[in-house]
Amino acid sequence: MAAPKDPRPCSIADALALVGEKYSLLVLREVCLGNGRFDQLVRNIGAPRDILATRLRRLVDAGILTKRVYSERPQRFEYLATQAGLELQPVLLTLMAWGDRHLHPDGDRPMVIEHGCGKTLTPVVTCAACGDPVRHGDSTAHPQAPGWTVSGPEAAA
Repeated sequence: MAAPKDPRPCSIADALALVGEKYSLLVLREVCLGNGRFDQLVRNIGAPRDILATRLRRLVDAGILTKRVYSERPQRFEYLATQAGLELQPVLLTLMAWGDRHLHPDGDRPMVIEHGCGKTLTPVVTCAACGDPVRHGDSTAHPQAPGWTVSGPEAAA
């Protein structure tokens, strides 16, 4: 079998193609915080209006956000997370925690998230089967794409 010419098939790459554009995750941050109106998004993200409009359209088309009319005259919309969008919130929280640890090591965090229990949230990725935290080295990858191994494309036969 000849080695594949394309990069490794990967759900991370597929997801980044959708939400990895500049401002897309920031839109999701704001929507998850309850700031889904266009003017709020412009103000809180700092994105140019035309670029923000393009990102919003793409996120709506992908089913990550939905838009709802909140004013008829003039017609204005607010953006809300769909189930797919809400499922990205743990990604945002984990990315924020990484930034807090590595980019704000002095403890001067830009935002703190409080969990429903009243304590500051520290997100932890856990195994759904056993409940243990997931750490590097605790798991084994099994590529499912034909022609690929963990180390890369299979050698030509």
